[in-house]
Amino acid sequence: MKQALFLIIAVFLLFSCQKKEEIDLLVSGAKIYTVNDDFEVAKAMAINNGKIIALAGDIEELKIRYKSKRIYEAKGKFILPGFIDAHAHFYGLGLQQKKVNLTGTNSFTEVVKRITKFQKENQVDFITGRGWDQNDWEKQNFPTKDTLDKLFPNTPIAITRIDGHALLANQKALDMANITKNSTIEGGEFYKKNGQLTGVLIDNAMSGIQNIIPEPNKKDKIEALKAAEEITLSYGLTTIVDAGLNKNTIQLIDSLQQAGKLKTRLYTMVSSNPEDLDYFLNQGIYKTERLHVGSVKAYADGALGSRGAALKKPYSDKHKHFGALLMSPQDFKKLATRVYKSEYQLNTHAIGDSANVLVLKTYDSLLSKNEDRRWRVEHAQIIDKPDFDYFGKNIIPSVQPTHATSDMYWAEKRIGKKRLKNAYAYKKLLEKAGLIALGTDFPIEKVSPFLTFYAAVARKDAKAWPENGFQPENALTREEALRGMTIWAAYGNFEEKEKGSLEVGKMADFIVLDHDIMKTPIENILTTKVEATFINGEKVFAN
Repeated sequence: MKQALFLIIAVFLLFSCQKKEEIDLLVSGAKIYTVNDDFEVAKAMAINNGKIIALAGDIEELKIRYKSKRIYEAKGKFILPGFIDAHAHFYGLGLQQKKVNLTGTNSFTEVVKRITKFQKENQVDFITGRGWDQNDWEKQNFPTKDTLDKLFPNTPIAITRIDGHALLANQKALDMANITKNSTIEGGEFYKKNGQLTGVLIDNAMSGIQNIIPEPNKKDKIEALKAAEEITLSYGLTTIVDAGLNKNTIQLIDSLQQAGKLKTRLYTMVSSNPEDLDYFLNQGIYKTERLHVGSVKAYADGALGSRGAALKKPYSDKHKHFGALLMSPQDFKKLATRVYKSEYQLNTHAIGDSANVLVLKTYDSLLSKNEDRRWRVEHAQIIDKPDFDYFGKNIIPSVQPTHATSDMYWAEKRIGKKRLKNAYAYKKLLEKAGLIALGTDFPIEKVSPFLTFYAAVARKDAKAWPENGFQPENALTREEALRGMTIWAAYGNFEEKEKGSLEVGKMADFIVLDHDIMKTPIENILTTKVEATFINGEKVFAN
């Protein structure tokens, strides 16, 4: 016993006599969830040059070897890897801040009131907005343009449904886009009543209006990106997957990051239009410390709420209506083959079971089991039972838990009980794939990752409804949910070796929380606050 004690003292004296390494940051007094393979917990962390160089059970262990002028005393708070939102619209969130916010409207009358108030305060030449959802209204029918035509006969208006797959345009906007009652388009629908346009356009039918909406200038784009960052850093998001950007926006993001004016790390999906595909696929993967351009975003179908999701059998609440594919199977196979021949990952939006099986079969026909391509199905919302078997480490489900708790009030009306059993089936997808990437799809849903975590685990809304959870058999455990928001999301970006967990050699991207979300009663999750957000060991947000 004496020999062992003398040995410990000798080792301590040896280290204490050595010159200590000067480093950038020491973190002390925390409960640190590393989210490593063994889900280990530490209490102290050493950081230098933006990387984690050591973790320990006590700060004194680190002080033997390191010294730093910067010490972050966590005071018993809880540290996690920085959250990664696996599917969102970062730039879109910023742009939304200068549009009419229609989220949470409980009637079309309220929509009109918000538009009127916005225009009175801003006096814009073209009114745009987003967030209305007729499923939240007492009368759940699509709105019509009549009231907007009367109030704004000379000002074009285009207000997008919350899912981004339908919009309402007034007559002025329709005229500017040369849309008439005789207009037709594949993969979309011009809603009519008594043979006349109602102003509601679904999926591809929206393109004419989208093409006439004025493009923001560079100053507005920069302000939008900075506004988005201010919001997302406050929620502990250190990496965001932006699901569909064009070349100009990606290059602007790169320039801002390189100049130190944008701290957030972004993994971007390239929009699948010909110009962007030609540029990026020919250039190859582009990667800096904060920007990773490595995937293509495709759309197989629309959304369930606007009945644009492509189903194998008709909608339960609309006779003989199946939704629609936004690309023919031939065109999708052509796109997938082109992406396969490049270095890029293909990430495809698929909601309905018909769209999902198209995507899954196409992926499976191209991908070899020996390849590491990690193609993703974005949303993977309604899956026919036998089609779950396609998922694995090479075909990854990327889902948004709050979609389940937003849709649960009306989803059964759309698709019936039988199909609903295999919808929003996150646990089943996890079991098949071995991992699952979690995101929000903001600004379609709220930005908060705590809502994501809560919805994944509790399967309830913010009012704790339903009592036992929505299809609770598909709830994730807390550990699974956290992995889905960190290391598995990083894996989905080919970034698991550099981020997603707090381990030696990885980026020092971490957040400090006031609640222990792994232990606190589930109802406390939604009141959790981010005390601080660090990227590269730099504090980029403090509450």
